[in-house]
Amino acid sequence: MLSRAAAALMPVLGRLTVTSELRMRLPSGTIFAANHDSLADPAVVLAALRGLGVEPVVMATAGLWRVPLLGRALAREGHIAVHRRSARAAQALDAAAEVLAGGRHVLLYGEGGLPDRTDAAPGPPEAFRTGLARLAHTSGAMVVPVGHAGARRITSGSTTKQLAGALTAPVRRPRCHVHVGAPLRLPAETATGTAAARRAVWVAWRTAVRAVGERGAERHPV
Repeated sequence: MLSRAAAALMPVLGRLTVTSELRMRLPSGTIFAANHDSLADPAVVLAALRGLGVEPVVMATAGLWRVPLLGRALAREGHIAVHRRSARAAQALDAAAEVLAGGRHVLLYGEGGLPDRTDAAPGPPEAFRTGLARLAHTSGAMVVPVGHAGARRITSGSTTKQLAGALTAPVRRPRCHVHVGAPLRLPAETATGTAAARRAVWVAWRTAVRAVGERGAERHPV
């Protein structure tokens, strides 16, 4: 339902285009790793993935489970709450490993949070946490890098600016682009795997930035 809702919402909020390097049938239990820079980008990414026939389980901040209706839907559909900076954070990786073992795909954000910026321009993926690399190693799952740009034109900045952005997006209909990169296997060593994942997502993000006509992607090598 979450993927369907995102696909229905995106044509209202903006103009979404998608490119993909997927040239093979993905094995069951694949990890999709995306950059995270806006409260709107889960809708952008889920809509794009649904268009490619992928409806993943999402790892998201546990605070969303406290939102009326949304929290109930997330729990009912088996999405995974991440209790960041707590002793329960590791439980999310265990739950994700079980989901992957059961054959479903998982979408996660390697950065583990939103950037501390107020501008609406896309920024490169910030430092990744180690959870993605550790999950890929323990599960043996392939990782598909996902880069997107344009979601910050829907919502970004202060609470007031985000609300104004969401309300005016149907009129402005900003352009959003999602690029899905080629699957890869991360190196087993955690630090090396984390760096490889961030680099792959950065390459996908750079492609998305170019597609929406933004500048500055070349100034942020990983």
